Amino acid sequence: QVQLVESGGGLVQPGGSLSVSCAASGSIFAINTMDWYRQAPGQQRELVARITSGGTTTYADSVKGRFTISRENGKNTVYLQMTSLKPEDTAVYYCHLWYLGIEGLDYWGQGTQVTVSS
Repeated sequence: QVQLVESGGGLVQPGGSLSVSCAASGSIFAINTMDWYRQAPGQQRELVARITSGGTTTYADSVKGRFTISRENGKNTVYLQMTSLKPEDTAVYYCHLWYLGIEGLDYWGQGTQVTVSS
């Protein structure tokens, strides 16, 4: 019943910028946390950024100062603004929605490809 759809991925040159978004639909509790994860080929999925419904943010050290996560709670939409992109940022970026203390109730999008290459 809950669906997350990512969009905005694409090809960008090193040093460039790109924004991705994730729109969640369905029955969603207002108090939630939305994350951006990424997964490169042969790598494990890693947390890139996290934002609570209260606006508290968390970033991976590798993206601090370059990426900004934000959300529009009324629309259940989360954004990731990426700047100063590096080739190592190349990955499929996934949106994740979850609830603290409620195990087994979380949702993933299908991902959007971000490729950083000259």
